[in-house]
Amino acid sequence: MDKKKIKGSGIREITWVHKAFLIAFVDILLILAAYMMALILRFDFIFSRIPREYLEGYLWSMPYWIASTIVVFYGCRLYHSVWRLASISELQMSIIAYIILIPVYAAGAFFMRLAMPRSYYFIGYLLSFLMTTGIRFSFRFLRFYVRKREDGEGSGQDRIMIIGGGAAGQAVIKELLSNRSFHVKVCCVIDDSPNKWGRMLEGIPIVGDRNDILAAVKKYKINRIIYAIPATTGKNRKDILNICKETNCRLQTVPGVAQLVSGEVSVTRLRDVEITDLLGRAQVKVNNSEIFKALHDKVIMVTGGGGSIGSELCRQIAQAEPKLLIIFDIYENNAYAIQQELKRKYPNLPMETLIGSVRNTNRVNSIIETYRPEVIYHAAAHKHVPLMEDSPNEAIKNNVEGTYKLAQAAARHGVKKFVLISTDKAVNPTNIMGASKRLCEMVVQMMNRRSPETDFVAVRFGNVLGSNGSVIPLFKKQIAEGGPVTVTDKNIIRYFMTIPEAVSLVLQASYYAKGGEIFVLDMGEPVKIDDMARNLIRLSGYTPDVDIPIVYTGLRPGEKLYEELLMDEEGMQETDNELIFIGHPIEMDDEDFQKKLELLDKESRKESGRIKEIVAEIVPTYHPDLAH
Repeated sequence: MDKKKIKGSGIREITWVHKAFLIAFVDILLILAAYMMALILRFDFIFSRIPREYLEGYLWSMPYWIASTIVVFYGCRLYHSVWRLASISELQMSIIAYIILIPVYAAGAFFMRLAMPRSYYFIGYLLSFLMTTGIRFSFRFLRFYVRKREDGEGSGQDRIMIIGGGAAGQAVIKELLSNRSFHVKVCCVIDDSPNKWGRMLEGIPIVGDRNDILAAVKKYKINRIIYAIPATTGKNRKDILNICKETNCRLQTVPGVAQLVSGEVSVTRLRDVEITDLLGRAQVKVNNSEIFKALHDKVIMVTGGGGSIGSELCRQIAQAEPKLLIIFDIYENNAYAIQQELKRKYPNLPMETLIGSVRNTNRVNSIIETYRPEVIYHAAAHKHVPLMEDSPNEAIKNNVEGTYKLAQAAARHGVKKFVLISTDKAVNPTNIMGASKRLCEMVVQMMNRRSPETDFVAVRFGNVLGSNGSVIPLFKKQIAEGGPVTVTDKNIIRYFMTIPEAVSLVLQASYYAKGGEIFVLDMGEPVKIDDMARNLIRLSGYTPDVDIPIVYTGLRPGEKLYEELLMDEEGMQETDNELIFIGHPIEMDDEDFQKKLELLDKESRKESGRIKEIVAEIVPTYHPDLAH
C-alpha cells in the first residue's frame, strides 16, 4: 500500500479528531453557561440572591450533566458532521439527542437528590439545546453571509438564472451554492407555476414565468441561463428556449428525466443548449431490445458504411452483437475511420471492412456470395443536390444503377431483408438527385414483387442534422470565420432529424418490414432555415445581422422552398411506433420499368444530355421546371 496515502489518511483523521475535541470543549462551556444563566434568570439577574445550596447543586450536577451530554452527542454522531454543510438531518439528530437526554437528566437528578428550582431544569435544558445547536449551524450561516457578501462585491463571475423551480432546479442550485469553485451567483428562478411566484427555492427568489425572462435577465444582469426542466420536451421546451436565446446569454440544460430519477442531475452534467433542442418535437423512440434481438447473430452488410448515416448504422448494429458486420464503402478514409472506432469500442466484434463501388457488378456479387449477408442496409448514394444537377449521369449511375445491381445480387443470393435509405426529396422531385432516389424506391418495390424470398423496403426521411454537407456544419464554419452566413431563401423550410433518430428509424423499418413498404417518419413541424441560422448565431454568442450578417443567395438549381414526405397516392398506415408510418406501393408496369432502367444505364454510360428528359418520362412526379 502507498505510504503517502496512509500518511495523508492519517493527517485527515487527526484533523477530524481535533475538530471534534474543539466542538466538545465548546459544548462543555455552553452547557455550563446555559444552566448558570437558568439560575440567574430565576433570581432576576442578581447573582448575589442565588442561595448557596443552589450554587452547590449546580456545581455538583454539572460533571454528570456534561459527561452524559457529550456521550449522547457522540452516540448521535453530532461530532462527525461537516457543520459548514449542516442541514435538516443534523437538526433532526440534535433533537433526537436532547430527547434522549430528558430521561438521562431526570435519572441523574433523582440519584443525586438535587433540590433545584423547577425553572432551572426547564430553562437550562432549553438554553443548552439552543446554544449547542446554534453554534453548529452558525458555521453554515456565517459561511452563507460571507459568501453572499463576496458575491455582491465580486466581479467577472457568471450571474445565473435557473429555468424551472422543480427538483432538477433545486439540485442544480444546491450544488452551485455549496461549491465555491464554480465562481457563480444564482440570482433568480423562473417557473410557469403561479403558485411558486414570490417564493424562495434554496434562498433564491422565484420571480415569474417565461414571459418575465427578458425583464429578469436585464434586472439581475444575467449572463448564463440553465434550463432545468428535464421532463418538458417538444414545443413547450422549444418555446422557452427560443425566448432564452433572445437574451444572448449562454444557455445550458440538465440531462433527461432518467438522470433526474437516478440522482445524476448535477452541474458537472450540464451541457450547452444545441440546435437540436430547438426542433420543437420529442426525440424518436424505438424499441431497441426487439430490434437488437432481430439483428443478433446475423450477418449484416452496410453499404456507404463510412458516411454519416452508414457509420451510425454500424455503431448501433454493433450493439446488437451480430455474427458479422460488413462495412462496404468506396471511400477508404471513411471506412477506415469507422473500422478503427468500432475496434476500440467493440474489440470482439466480428467485422469485415471492404472497399468497392455498388456500381461494380462483379465486386458486389462476389462480396454477397462470399459472406452471405442476411440483412443489407443500402446507404451508399450521391446526395448533394447542386452537384448532381451538374452531373446527372453520375446520379443515375451511382444511385439508380448501383441500387439495382445491389438489389439483384441480394435477391440472387437469398438475402432476407434489403433496406434502402431514401429521402423526402424523392417526393414530387424537382432535382435529379431526388428523382434518382424515387427511381431507387421504384427499383425496391419492383424487386420486392419479383423476389418473394427477400423483403425489399425503403426508409424515407428529411434532412439530417450534422451530416456531411448539411447546413449546420456549414453555418458553424461560416460563424467561426466571422460570417456571413448564407441562406438560399428567407422562406425556405425543411424537415430535420438527428443522425441517431434517422438510424433508429432505419433499424425499426427493418424490423417491421414485410416487403414493398416505404417507411416515413412523422418529423413534426418543418423548420425555417433562416430561423435555424439565426438561432445558431445566437447560441454561438453573437447577434444576427449585427455581429454576423446573413446573406440570401437565391435558391440553387433543383432546390424547392419546401419538401414533402409522402405522395398523395401512397396513403398512410400507422405502425406500432406512433411516429413511424407506411406509404403503400404504387402500381407500375415492372416490365416497362425494367426496359427504361436499361435505357437509363445505356444513356448514362454514353454521357447523354437527355438523361433528365428520360427520367421525367419514367418518374411522372419529377418536374425540374417547378424548382424554386
